[in-house]
Amino acid sequence: MSTQAVAVTPRAARVRPDWMRGWRRRETLVAWLFILPSLIGFTVFYLVPAIRGLYISFTDWDLLSTPTFVGADNYRNLLQDGDFRHSLWVTLYYVLLNIPLQTMLGLIIAVVFDRFVHGSGWRSLLLLPWLMPNVIVALLFLWLLDPGLGIFNVFLDAIGLPKQSFFGSVGQAMPTIAGVNIWRFVGYTALLILAGMQRIPKDVYEAGAIDGASETRMFFNITLPLLKPVLTFVLVTSVVGSFQIFDTIAVTTKGGPVDATRVINWFIYQQAFERFKFGYATAASLILFVILVIVSLVQMRLLNANESDLA
Repeated sequence: MSTQAVAVTPRAARVRPDWMRGWRRRETLVAWLFILPSLIGFTVFYLVPAIRGLYISFTDWDLLSTPTFVGADNYRNLLQDGDFRHSLWVTLYYVLLNIPLQTMLGLIIAVVFDRFVHGSGWRSLLLLPWLMPNVIVALLFLWLLDPGLGIFNVFLDAIGLPKQSFFGSVGQAMPTIAGVNIWRFVGYTALLILAGMQRIPKDVYEAGAIDGASETRMFFNITLPLLKPVLTFVLVTSVVGSFQIFDTIAVTTKGGPVDATRVINWFIYQQAFERFKFGYATAASLILFVILVIVSLVQMRLLNANESDLA
């Protein structure tokens, strides 16, 4: 009986779990070879800096001297910092100005192009503003909206209206920045929504027409529900991008006038490169990261991003 047990044991030892056999498959090894360059790039340029940034956020560091560990002091000070809270409110104000109008305009343009415009050339024109670098767009509008020589103020003066400060006014600066970025991104948003519209089966609309549904009713009861995955992608990426606005402000207002456009990214820039408080700035960056994760998860949960009415 013991001899039988001894004979069975080596054979049993050679039996490997399914997951180990899966790792030894040729297809699995080839797949890992394909993703290895991206994995190395992610590790070197994202994972390692992220871990180092987490450490720096717990230090007092001016980039030149040795970092001094201060624990959670940077986070406590940020929560009590009025300038940091103000930058959060300014950023939220910009997001609320930018996202609803950009999404609605993109949806309207997509509907118009889906119904009346079928040439690819016209659709390509929608991408031209998006293809321009942010800095170039900001410089362009900085000249166009110049209080003295800008063409917009020349036009206002010609029709008898008072000239406007635009970027130089506390009340107009942030709406102006939002308008510039809406102009740049609305075409790209419209093309994403248009692509989603063209994926909707035509027989769904035919069935609605047979049932006597009007164009308006089919839009709200068919088009919008079936566009949910696309709209979720548009909203999540647009909100995340809006929270990270920097270059337009850096070129035009530099956080002014009177901190009216000092968004959180500009606050981080000032702390890091003007006051050399890199630990403090990194802690603010990580708080922004947590905010973006929470906002994205909330949006995806509210919009049921994992469900599609086309399934």
